[in-house]
Amino acid sequence: MSPNVPVRLGFWSGVGLVVANMVGVGVLTSTGFMARDLGPAAILAAWLVGGVTALCGARAYAELALLIPRSGGEYCYISELLHPSLGYVAGWTSLLCGFSAPIAVAAAAAGSFVATIVPGIPPRAFAGGVIVLLTASHALDLRWSKRTQDLLAAAKVLLLVGFVAVGLTVGSHRLPEWRPAAPHDGAFAAFMVSLVYIAYAYSGWNTAVYAAEEFDEPRRTVPRALMVGTLLVTVFYLIVNWIFVANLSPERLARWTEGDTERITLGHLLIVDLAGAPAAKAMSALVILALISLCSVMILVGPRVLAAMARERLLPRVFDARAGRPPGVSVLLQSGLALALLATHSFELLMRNVGAILTLNSALTMVALFRARFGRTGLPRPSNGSLVAAGIYILLAFWMLWFAFRGSPITVAWVAGAAAVAFAAWFATRKAGEQT
Repeated sequence: MSPNVPVRLGFWSGVGLVVANMVGVGVLTSTGFMARDLGPAAILAAWLVGGVTALCGARAYAELALLIPRSGGEYCYISELLHPSLGYVAGWTSLLCGFSAPIAVAAAAAGSFVATIVPGIPPRAFAGGVIVLLTASHALDLRWSKRTQDLLAAAKVLLLVGFVAVGLTVGSHRLPEWRPAAPHDGAFAAFMVSLVYIAYAYSGWNTAVYAAEEFDEPRRTVPRALMVGTLLVTVFYLIVNWIFVANLSPERLARWTEGDTERITLGHLLIVDLAGAPAAKAMSALVILALISLCSVMILVGPRVLAAMARERLLPRVFDARAGRPPGVSVLLQSGLALALLATHSFELLMRNVGAILTLNSALTMVALFRARFGRTGLPRPSNGSLVAAGIYILLAFWMLWFAFRGSPITVAWVAGAAAVAFAAWFATRKAGEQT
């Protein structure tokens, strides 16, 4: 292919983006936190509710991708259908909470796994090296960026298939009967709060919309990639969590949540029990690839939000992409933030707070879909099916967020702080624009 011909992403690249960004360390850890308060049936039900919520979100975003086939995700949709200030806030929170912080956490987890295979490698140095190398790949050339991402997505599929194969062939198939201690705030409240952890694990179902303009036939390719990728991950998550609850006792889970630095995730703990230490080391190697894949896809798609904001003159033009090239400066900014955050967040707290912010962002985008249906936007009217999906998502999201905010003032502070900083940046940007 001539170097002057723009590289376009296809359907399977879109599915790979969605799968790679959804499947990360969240699915290998969230059940451990949930098992302190919930039994096996409740855990599986929570993952099912999370999957239904993600599928409803994907259906609504698929409709938005048909109506507005532009890169930028929530920033573009909310700006056009609700108000530019709200879109600006959504864009910045996507960058900070949806990409930079999770990049840091995924890279840190990969560094911890490396230490279990090759003792002596500094985990934090390895994590920083991963971010730097992937940043170079995605900032310089879109062809190399696409090849890197497709290769890492394939490695992640290998991990998923291998883990499920071991769990289903060697592990227990009996319906689990263990019970946790009674939760402090009641079983229902614990169930709803667990959905926030699950929301973090499912986050990424909307990945393809951030780079919509780089797809071949985006009106057709992006919606299909969203739905297929989200459905595949939902099925996988249910299988993986069945394997967890069927094979791990509350005592084992409790020891893990107290901090077992030699096992890192529930997946590693389970493989040690079922197949021994050598198999666990092999899984660790595959998990490292999976986590690097997660970092890669976020470094690829996150800067497209900043690039879209730059095209609207809400950021300096240097953040936009040149013809046929990635938005290099935006890639560097996002990765710089990720490096700065690498050692500043507790993993459990990050999952809870970031999951809440991203859920709120997505719910606001669903409101924008109703604006497209009932407002005078000049766009085609969304289908009834997409509105039903958006309504279900909004109800589940705000119900979940009510329990999360009620039980955690820190989560409220995170959401309020992120919104305040973003609104302040919006007004500063507008004021600067009026003076030029």
